[in-house]
Amino acid sequence: MSKVAVLLGGHSAERNISLLSGQAVLRGLIAGGVDAHAFDPAEKPLEDLHREGFDKVFIALHGRGGEDGTVQGALEWLGIPYTGSRVLGSALAMDKVRTKQIWQSLGLPTADFWIIEGNGLDDPLAASIMTDAVMVKPSREGSSLGMKKATTVAELKEAVAEALALDSVVLVERWISGPEFTIGILDNQPLPVIQMKTPNGFYDYEAKYQSNTTEYLIPCGLPSEQEEALKALAMKAFSAVGAEGWGRVDAMLDNAGNFQLLEVNTVPGMTEKSLVPKAAKAMGMDFSSLVCRILAAAR
Repeated sequence: MSKVAVLLGGHSAERNISLLSGQAVLRGLIAGGVDAHAFDPAEKPLEDLHREGFDKVFIALHGRGGEDGTVQGALEWLGIPYTGSRVLGSALAMDKVRTKQIWQSLGLPTADFWIIEGNGLDDPLAASIMTDAVMVKPSREGSSLGMKKATTVAELKEAVAEALALDSVVLVERWISGPEFTIGILDNQPLPVIQMKTPNGFYDYEAKYQSNTTEYLIPCGLPSEQEEALKALAMKAFSAVGAEGWGRVDAMLDNAGNFQLLEVNTVPGMTEKSLVPKAAKAMGMDFSSLVCRILAAAR
């Protein structure tokens, strides 16, 4: 039997969420009979994986250093099989700007956007962008960290400045009005679509992790043909960035009735509020079975 390390915690801004995800994964694997142990790379070097006899890794690290190809490359170097996307898919999916550029080049639907680098926005550029509401996002953060809606030039400049404190590259995306959906992916197959409804302005950090008012609709409320079309689009979006195995694709339905892709997550949250476990449960798979199935695909 393999001795499995659950990588959790780490150094990123998403450390606290990663600790919750990792502990949940650890409990699920142990319940499934796996010899699993927590391993926090913020507390000891990855070389200790060999010294402690681990021969397989479940990655439950979120954010930079764990979800961006960095730890995946280190595990490739160490020769230890791990879960989820490889180096390239992880790096591309973590970068929202590169992800949208790839989708755009392939003709996949995604909202218009601007890329902001350096010291922020000058007044002429801010005024040209601010013809309608926008969403501001650090390019390489997750869990909605640093995301903010802007409806005026002043709000836009403030939101960009705050996002630049988290990342050197900021994505400014044309605001999409409409319902938000997520499509979990397991063994390169889509799970049931979930619609998220929140009284907040958008599905932000509070709605994801703190609020009790967020609704998760399964079935998602779409006609079956439209749901299948969204699943197919999600799979194209997932494979376009080189992601593989398991993950999640987020999208919205705009006022014109068109789906717009938002982002790909290659190490989605695995807390009790998380979306992939909810989707798996809707098709009859409990949490322990889910994490054991993800682990079985490690390579």
